[in-house]
Amino acid sequence: MAVTGCNDNFVNTQPLDQVAGSAVWTDAALSEAFVTGIYQGLGQGGFYEEQLASFTDETIFTHPGRGITTITEARSNPADPGLVNETRNWNNLYLRIRATNLALANLAKPAFANTNKIVERLTGEAKFLRAYYYHQLVRYYGGVPLVDKPYNLGEADYSLPRNTMEECINFIVKDCDDAAALLKGQSLAKGRANEAAALALKARILTYAASDLYDAATAKAKSTVHAAFAKPELLGYVSGDRTARWQKAKDAAKAVLDLTTYGSQLNLTAPATPAAGTENYMNIALARNGGEKDLIFTRSFINGKQEAGGQQGLYNGPNGYHNWAGNTPVSLLVDDYEMLDGSKFSWTDPAKATTPYANRDPRFYGSILYDGAPWKPRTADVAAKDPVNQIQTGQYEVTSGSSKVTVAGLDTRKSTVEDWNGSYTGYYMRKFTDPNPAIVDQNTFQQVPFPFFRYTEAVFNYAEACIELGQDAEAKTWLNKIRFRAGMPALTETGAALKERYRNERRIEMVFEEQRYHDARRWMIAPTTLGRKANIISITGTLKAGKSVSLYKYDPTSYDYSYKVVDIDPGKENRAWLDKMYFLPVSRDEINRNSKLVQNPGY
Repeated sequence: MAVTGCNDNFVNTQPLDQVAGSAVWTDAALSEAFVTGIYQGLGQGGFYEEQLASFTDETIFTHPGRGITTITEARSNPADPGLVNETRNWNNLYLRIRATNLALANLAKPAFANTNKIVERLTGEAKFLRAYYYHQLVRYYGGVPLVDKPYNLGEADYSLPRNTMEECINFIVKDCDDAAALLKGQSLAKGRANEAAALALKARILTYAASDLYDAATAKAKSTVHAAFAKPELLGYVSGDRTARWQKAKDAAKAVLDLTTYGSQLNLTAPATPAAGTENYMNIALARNGGEKDLIFTRSFINGKQEAGGQQGLYNGPNGYHNWAGNTPVSLLVDDYEMLDGSKFSWTDPAKATTPYANRDPRFYGSILYDGAPWKPRTADVAAKDPVNQIQTGQYEVTSGSSKVTVAGLDTRKSTVEDWNGSYTGYYMRKFTDPNPAIVDQNTFQQVPFPFFRYTEAVFNYAEACIELGQDAEAKTWLNKIRFRAGMPALTETGAALKERYRNERRIEMVFEEQRYHDARRWMIAPTTLGRKANIISITGTLKAGKSVSLYKYDPTSYDYSYKVVDIDPGKENRAWLDKMYFLPVSRDEINRNSKLVQNPGY
């Protein structure tokens, strides 16, 4: 028998594609890389194929079997909550929180030089990210276990009870304050959290904290499900002064407004022209021509890394352009856009119903693609069918020889282009879609960022707090800045009427930005908004007497158009609301592995 010795150094060689955890915190670049990795919890922002808008009265999701109707039809349960993507998934969020706790623990005693205050910067970023991920947990699940340290092997107990809502809000606010102080004056790369992001997050969570759903007494009065819940402190404040909470929300929002490097076109003293109003709105959505100044914290996309978030045109665009028509606006949303003079749109008004897409809020034209709307040039294989490049979502008469026949629009589900995709609602999403003609179909990506926090949201939060505190004049001063930028006349109402106008203004301005899901819940108006049946527009174009058209285009001189709003086929979607849906259920697996957890009411 022969014995061969071995070299211990060879056996202990480190893997070439990994870095030892102990080595990370001895090197500034590796520490920064670790913190950068925590941003992965942001996912694609809100730019998924299945957008949160389709869980609300903004859009419906066209394609079946994605788990969205589990939520919109109030069928969520602990074993099957419905579609919960990575940005709001309990496990994924705690995975990122653990990473922030690891970073914070190690940055407290760094073993590398603090050049250019890198330790403060990385600590501030980690604090912001922990606050952001906890705010996600809170607004989807209510009070959750607060973990502020990284657990290790050999702990006596890994299970924790849920903290109260008040404790969670306080924890988030403290992290935001710390992050803002640490990041103040820091030079930060695009896409990283900064002082403004921390202040904006604080303003948002404090606005939520003052809202109806987060006040236990109010929630109980408005919901029998909440009234019967034995642990109301998990979902709202059970004591304290609500007026004081609104004052804190107002002060936090004002701290954002005082950051004068942000904000776009908010200095107008009268409404912009309609064309300028649409352009101002699109510049913000597309982050161009000064509109990017409204964006405080975003998820960016570049062509060098082709990600799903760069495919909004593909996911939501018309099938007549070889796109997938994923999240399509419902008539409930479209009908909430005001007329240009500030009056409500109504189908019972014959003048408005005859030309429903004329003289509307200029933001409508930057957000919605409707029948007859001008859009990009069609792809080469479709160009001959539509040389004028107009959206076609109706059924139209054309002449064929000596007779009339009815043809389906190119952007319907009976299209001659692609009949398996296409809007059920008669509308398409335009906002966040780059109008560049070169970006037409699934072969091209766009570089439009998703806005997590906008300066405009802080304006809304400030105005909302002012309204709740009885300071209507101050609220209108700031709300009218937004309206003037959009080309809309000033608000003049007071009291309850002003609150309703404010809520609609926020709905329109922030559409498709993952605001409505939470706003309808925190205001506790979900039963009468999110619980409504989704509806669609049915459009028919009939040739006028003596007119002959062989190739359809939108033309009121040749056609009489009829518009009919109807509920969508309940076999497609049958929306309903149950009050348990104010919060998602804690998953069955989490409850089974942690006996200290309490399930949300209604589940």
